[in-house]
Amino acid sequence: MSRPLLTKQLTPEEFGNYYFLKEELKEFCRREGLNVSGNKGDLEKRIIHLPNKTSSEIKLDSKLGENFKFSEDKREFFKKEIGSSFKFKVKFQKWLKANPDKTYRDAIDEYFRIQNSKEKTEIGKQFQYNQYIRDFFENNKDKTLDDAIKCWKYKKSLKGHNRYEDSDLTALTGE
Repeated sequence: MSRPLLTKQLTPEEFGNYYFLKEELKEFCRREGLNVSGNKGDLEKRIIHLPNKTSSEIKLDSKLGENFKFSEDKREFFKKEIGSSFKFKVKFQKWLKANPDKTYRDAIDEYFRIQNSKEKTEIGKQFQYNQYIRDFFENNKDKTLDDAIKCWKYKKSLKGHNRYEDSDLTALTGE
């Protein structure tokens, strides 16, 4: 019997029974929208864990379900429904996990509500750079990202906290 083609229909057991070149695995991952980085073992793990469902099986009225997983089939579904600009942003991810009884239709509505909301997403404490840049631009709408980065580099070289202060602008004047 000849080796089967590498497709989504191949079961994990069938997949494991055959040898595929790394380049074949990468090509499959590209076709399926999976990450192509890593060694051969990484690629094989991605392929084995790829659900055999296509986004067409996800319906607008399907429930999100417990333990919502951010998989390629769900990303594909949301991109088809929302558009190519769709991203699993943190606030939306939290909503999906917190609302297992909601439908995909509800999720799409929530995605647009979050996108159109003026409320800012809380930035985690570990992301000091992101918080600094946000605070910099709230106080300096006329400045550039290069200016913000210069001020950040100056700030992090100082002893103490890394929160933005107007005195950080001295980094731009060299005083």
